[in-house]
Amino acid sequence: MVKEHPGERVSRELPLLALAALGIVFGDIGTSPLYAFRECFLGPYGLDLSHENVLGVLSLMLWSLILVIGVKYATFMLRADNQGEGGILALVSLLTADQNGQKNGKRIFIILGLIGAVFLYADAMITPAISVLSAVEGLEAITPALETYVIPLTLVLLTLLYLFQYRGTADIGMIFGPIIVVWFTTLAILGVISIIQTPEVLAAVHPKFAINFFLNNGFAGFVILGVIFLVVTGGEALYADMGHLGRGPIRLAWFAVVLPGLLLNYFGQGAFVLRTPDAIENIFFMLAPAWGLIPLVILATMATIIASQAVISGAFSLTSQAIQLGYCPRFNIIQTSPQIIGQIYIPFVNWMFLIAAIALVLMFQESGRLVAAYGLAVSTTMFITTLFLYTVARQVWRWSIGAALLLATPFVFIHFAFLCATLLKIPGGGWFPLTVAAVIYLLMSTWEQGLRHLRTRLTDMTCSCELFLADIKTTRPHRVPGVAVFLTRQTGGIPRTLLHNFKHNRILHETNIFLTIETKRIPKVRSENRATVESYGSGLHRVIMQFGFLEHPNVPTTLQRIALKQLDIELEPMNTTYFLGRETLIIQKTGGMPMYVWRRRLFALMLNNAFHAARYFRIPVNRVVEFGAQLEI
Repeated sequence: MVKEHPGERVSRELPLLALAALGIVFGDIGTSPLYAFRECFLGPYGLDLSHENVLGVLSLMLWSLILVIGVKYATFMLRADNQGEGGILALVSLLTADQNGQKNGKRIFIILGLIGAVFLYADAMITPAISVLSAVEGLEAITPALETYVIPLTLVLLTLLYLFQYRGTADIGMIFGPIIVVWFTTLAILGVISIIQTPEVLAAVHPKFAINFFLNNGFAGFVILGVIFLVVTGGEALYADMGHLGRGPIRLAWFAVVLPGLLLNYFGQGAFVLRTPDAIENIFFMLAPAWGLIPLVILATMATIIASQAVISGAFSLTSQAIQLGYCPRFNIIQTSPQIIGQIYIPFVNWMFLIAAIALVLMFQESGRLVAAYGLAVSTTMFITTLFLYTVARQVWRWSIGAALLLATPFVFIHFAFLCATLLKIPGGGWFPLTVAAVIYLLMSTWEQGLRHLRTRLTDMTCSCELFLADIKTTRPHRVPGVAVFLTRQTGGIPRTLLHNFKHNRILHETNIFLTIETKRIPKVRSENRATVESYGSGLHRVIMQFGFLEHPNVPTTLQRIALKQLDIELEPMNTTYFLGRETLIIQKTGGMPMYVWRRRLFALMLNNAFHAARYFRIPVNRVVEFGAQLEI
């Protein structure tokens, strides 16, 4: 019997994984043809529909897709992985892994990473609204009489999309890929039919048309960069979803299906408006014959829902990572698939996104107006990712300074130009992602700083193990059978919860485990590195349990294995009690934490409303004892 070579299995599975990548990764960028080309010639900064402008816009779109997505993301950023995981928080964790982000030299990465993350949240709020709205607006191409149904139908679809998030995507995930294949195939066919009728549009492949575009339009050409950027808005999703599929399938899907489909459709739209300039308002849907309008509207709606699903799922994953890395309070996280760890649902985030999507649709009414709010968020994140690219090349790939600069500098200029152009959208709607990002950054930075200072305060108040051991040898307290597990943020000293129990009840369990749960700046921790154990004698043990930022801790199950293997202690669920502390923070007007009083109040509010630790760590609530304590900050 011939043994299968691993490479043969990978090559056989590659097409299937590439199909999955189409449904998971490329939905966002794949729906940009609905509005990107059109918006270059409409709105307050719309260009004249001249032959030179059409070819210039197409040339800019082509080279933006090739350079930003094809070269930067598909070629280089997919190599900047943290144990196979991508995304801005995974990248920050990779660059701060040595120092845990505590030294000043690493703080800049954390700050920039948080800024990039909060802008991704803003983008995730806008994407479902603009995508679904732009697809439903295809009804107007069928007949203007359907215009009054666009907003109500969009709101209904968005509400249903968010209402069904609790079911997860495991059941319907397999149909995403084939639908998106049909979508990109349709994009390509519609584009080819139009190009055949006006083949001179293919001249835009030459970069001279992009250069001449700026020379002819001056500042107006620079402003349009903010709209051109819409064709590359899915780049961060491509990088963030690397851990689910791997770089090979993503690259195959991009170069074999996505890039050709997008370019053919954009060029097809350009060819159509050269023949029929009046069609610009519904240019995407006008590519289809009359009999194909309704099927195209249905297909476009399905594609935008899939794109929205991918963005929402990405926001759930981003939130989970932020919680594990200490940038966000605990939320209720529901695992929707027993097999796939990334399939999660976070109710709080889901309902906030639904409210934001409905508000955006009601405020802006049209996808064309909503475009003004779109792009600024993701252009900021892409610019930050580009700044990190130099550091990755130096620290991770060990490139020379010259080679790293040669790689990063062109992309810095490209993304800086995109960022400056999208900043011009602030008055027309760009204020929305800026406001959302500012609020979320304030919350996340307040939590991260407050938690760090709180841990320092609690460590300073901790009693040493030596003093406690000496005390119990002298006082000989009454020992009761069973195991007591004391959850503590400190990795040294005696937990305050044990001291409270000892002070008030004058008893000590036969076995006492001081348990600290740490999140490492890697996606997953190997089982052999899961815990470090130290025994002090007199039935006192310390366990430091480590998880990666993609893992969801199940403390009782994990501790049971560790105790049996490394402590030779069998933890019986009904004979084990978990002791948790709950701090009530008292705000001092002077002194206390090195934060403004209003930020201390905000941190206290977030701490008091965080999801209960017992439920988050999956500890049975009937085995939990809580001790409250007041702490001045």
